[in-house]
Amino acid sequence: MIEPNRLLAAQSTALVWVSGNLHPGIRKGDHFDVLVEVPPGHDTTSLAGGYLMETRLVEMAVLGNRIRDGHTLGLAEGPMLVDPVSSGTLDSVATLRGRVPGGGVALTDRPIGLSINPEHRSVGLSKRIGDCINRRFHAMIRGVKRGVATPKTDRFIELEIPKVYRNNLARYVSVVRSLPIAEPAGNRHARLELLARQLADPVTAPRAALRLEAIGKEGIGVLREGLESKDAEVRFVAAEALAYLGESLAAPTLAEAARDLRSARPKALAALAIVDDANGIDALRSLLGSRSAETRYGAFRGLAMIDPRLPDIRGESLDEACQFHVLDVPGEPLIHATRAARAEIVLFGTSHPIDDGLRVEAGPAIVVVVTGDEATVSCFRPGESDQQQIVVPQVEPILRAIVEFGGGYPDLVQFLQQATAQRKLDSRLAFDAIPTEFDGRLSVHEEVADRSREIKPSETAEPEADQDDKPSGIWPTLFDTARLETGS
Repeated sequence: MIEPNRLLAAQSTALVWVSGNLHPGIRKGDHFDVLVEVPPGHDTTSLAGGYLMETRLVEMAVLGNRIRDGHTLGLAEGPMLVDPVSSGTLDSVATLRGRVPGGGVALTDRPIGLSINPEHRSVGLSKRIGDCINRRFHAMIRGVKRGVATPKTDRFIELEIPKVYRNNLARYVSVVRSLPIAEPAGNRHARLELLARQLADPVTAPRAALRLEAIGKEGIGVLREGLESKDAEVRFVAAEALAYLGESLAAPTLAEAARDLRSARPKALAALAIVDDANGIDALRSLLGSRSAETRYGAFRGLAMIDPRLPDIRGESLDEACQFHVLDVPGEPLIHATRAARAEIVLFGTSHPIDDGLRVEAGPAIVVVVTGDEATVSCFRPGESDQQQIVVPQVEPILRAIVEFGGGYPDLVQFLQQATAQRKLDSRLAFDAIPTEFDGRLSVHEEVADRSREIKPSETAEPEADQDDKPSGIWPTLFDTARLETGS
């Protein structure tokens, strides 16, 4: 039986603050990042190499000048990654903050929905909006295909998230709010003609593409015409909408945008990740050798979302330390590591040599020394026999040796960072080179990032209404009557 007081008194144990965010749309069982921080006045000097014991995360609030606990919303556990800095060293403040990538598990769902503006609220309108949404969107819910909208009250309509929008929640909300709710009967043709003219103009094309996507299959013809535009931005927004409508012919245009339009790259990669046929896979593969680290890793993540078993990206688990992938692709040698969402290292290219003269630590017990054409990985632990392994001075065998000696993901990251800082690793090292809209956990940045549910003391004020520009045109949409709201 563990004695708490004795455990806390141990030199190897620290009392810490642990927090995490349940992003809008998260589902029970989903993973999220956990932040760990040493409180002021504590005598802990570093969290490097630490392990977060199983921790219950509860919602907390200050009520009546007292801190009150709510329900347990998540569990957290795992090795802590103390963020490395560009110099390869850690300052005294940085060592007291850490992160457990994907170390939290949600114990509850956090639904999203639409809140009807006060001047429009009524049971009838709530039902009419729900019916309007359900005519356009469906999802598999507990094995049954049904509409995504469920009117709860005269002011709130709960929304399920279709699979195609799971990793781009912001776009889903924008498309839902672009649905027409008062379109005159028999006027769809006139609406399509108006949107075709708006799509041809680069200024109005983004909004027109959203509204055509909201229409559904009937808008595909107009969007296909947009792919022939001489303007790159128009071609991109048309291709993006087509991808979410299941049209894989948009894949080459999206790949072009990811490669050539920096501003469009996040959305282009997010759209390619849902084009799960040969066109989408070939387009993403063509980006794996790009010069941009964001484009290359974004293409890798897109392929992994389509099918992680694809032969050219399939990886392995390094003794549960992290997911490890070696990609035989052209282009500049690149090593990518994550500090959020997951523990993962991806090598772009098969050769990543380490130069002579390297001497670095990989955690508290492992040392890596490179001399000539040999790399010596040694492990020194009190009470155990010293261990040593000699490998070729390449990143892959060195990482494998570190893991064999019991090293964890933070130790692998420390090795890579220090090798880069000593200029002994010629390959480029990149961290978290992933577009914001491309990760489901961050996909609502534009609309609701500041409303993420934080599991620590916080106020629970109701969010203000969005200040989106209302679309031009003669048919009112949900932009005029409803705003996004997230479950508490």
